[in-house]
Amino acid sequence: MTTPSPDLESRAAPDDHHALRLWLRLLTCTNLIEGDIRGRLRTEFDTTLPRFDLMAQLQRVPKGMKMGDLSRHMMVTNGNITSIADQLEKEGLVVRTKVESDRRSSVLKLTPQGRKIFARMARAHEDWVKDMFDGLPEASRGALFKALGELKLQVVAHRDKA
Repeated sequence: MTTPSPDLESRAAPDDHHALRLWLRLLTCTNLIEGDIRGRLRTEFDTTLPRFDLMAQLQRVPKGMKMGDLSRHMMVTNGNITSIADQLEKEGLVVRTKVESDRRSSVLKLTPQGRKIFARMARAHEDWVKDMFDGLPEASRGALFKALGELKLQVVAHRDKA
């Protein structure tokens, strides 16, 4: 049997506060899932997670989105969006149009080819995520979903108090 490779959770000592150990376990799970998805996107579709995320945002808004709105939704800089958009535009997956009322702003929209390619990636992405969680009993998935919802509310309330 192989020993697991070190991860964020391995930094915690048994006598560390339970909240710290829980946070590190949550980060470790997130990093493991994200790493798997990043690798699969790279090997199966020759793309990156940020490109996938940008296309996912555009898929939800068929009329397109301003680049600044994409930046806010994805919580990245305008420069990141511009760089990804430039690549996707060169590949014919998105089209960029200037906003008539504000020539400094552009709207990005998936092309028909972009929609087709994203649909294939989205189906695969969903299958990968489902596969990762399939080994977890339904009751555990439900409990985890509920607990993470409670945590989210707690963190938002704590942030709003600060």
